[in-house]
Amino acid sequence: MKAGIWELLIVLAIALLIFGPKALPKLGKSLGKTVGNFKKGLADDEDDEDEEPKKIKKAEAEAAESDGEE
Repeated sequence: MKAGIWELLIVLAIALLIFGPKALPKLGKSLGKTVGNFKKGLADDEDDEDEEPKKIKKAEAEAAESDGEE
């Protein structure tokens, strides 16, 4: 696990050198929002997959009703 900590510190040091200390909070905030939106999009996609069988069953039921009316 020590290697993971050292790698993280190196990445943070490089980010500090590239972006500067004033831009890091903005960068962190933007990154946090991006990750949050990504997770929300994944959750929405999973919800859509759960609703798909319901839509198919509803369409089949409507088709059966219209066939029975003819």
